[in-house]
Amino acid sequence: MTTTKAMRLASLVTAINVLVASGFSIVGIIRPQYLIPAESVPTQASLILAMYAAARTIPLALFALCAICKQAASALVLLGALAGVVQLLDAGIGLFEHDFGKCTGPLFIAVLQFFVVYLLHRSARITPQTKRE
Repeated sequence: MTTTKAMRLASLVTAINVLVASGFSIVGIIRPQYLIPAESVPTQASLILAMYAAARTIPLALFALCAICKQAASALVLLGALAGVVQLLDAGIGLFEHDFGKCTGPLFIAVLQFFVVYLLHRSARITPQTKRE
């Protein structure tokens, strides 16, 4: 795969990943009843947890979108991997809740995210910088 194609694919998957994650956290603040179980009532605690989620997902989305706009492959590899880890942890929460949908969705996105990050890393031949003396 060419670097250009890998960059486009990683950009697309990462953008969708971080925007959806940010969207969920924003919905949790504005309309928490859409995210909590039907029998539950939104509380001050659910609002605070949603704000904590937004405080993490929105900056990740902004930095990832900046890396995409600047076509910074090394930054996108790092931020894409971080976005994948976040989805993997979300899948762990779904597993803890014994909710198949909340586990498989994030797990699929995490696997896809790690795959496109791997493709970008391999195609761009990103190597760590060493200190020159």
